[in-house]
Amino acid sequence: MNEVLKAIKERRSVRKFKPDMPNREDIDMIIEAGLYAASGMGKQATKIIAITNKDIRDKLSDDNRIIGGWPEGFDPFYGAPVILIVLYDKNCFTGIYDGSLVMGNLMLAAHSLGLGSIWIHRAKEEFEQDYWKLFLKNLGVEGEFEGVGHCALGYADTALPEPPKRKEDRVIFLD
Repeated sequence: MNEVLKAIKERRSVRKFKPDMPNREDIDMIIEAGLYAASGMGKQATKIIAITNKDIRDKLSDDNRIIGGWPEGFDPFYGAPVILIVLYDKNCFTGIYDGSLVMGNLMLAAHSLGLGSIWIHRAKEEFEQDYWKLFLKNLGVEGEFEGVGHCALGYADTALPEPPKRKEDRVIFLD
């Protein structure tokens, strides 16, 4: 089977990660795959913020937990040591779709390199907060950006689940 199609069928969300940091070369290749995602009119109006700093990662996790309404001590990133935040320029009308394609590429690339990943929401709400707006400003991110999602990644500390059976009646051919 074609390797891309195989990866699409085999990739699963990971909800338990080892604390081991993936090597930088793999992280860079995953990010590069995200940057090659299709974008409306080729605008490339997305940004990826790569968080490998544990203190920043833990602050982000805690804010995500609070937004999600989980109890103290819960990690919505499931222990993943790397968080790739995908943002889009609010002035780009295809931005949310473009960012979604970036997220898909990140997760497939991670799987192809033997790493686990999961899409975690609430980036939109995080980056509406003054703290995270200032965070972006301090990074030199100019303009109005909205969070699409977090790609939490690392080495899986659990077996990947079997894929669920595909639902019927999801394709209609008009020959």
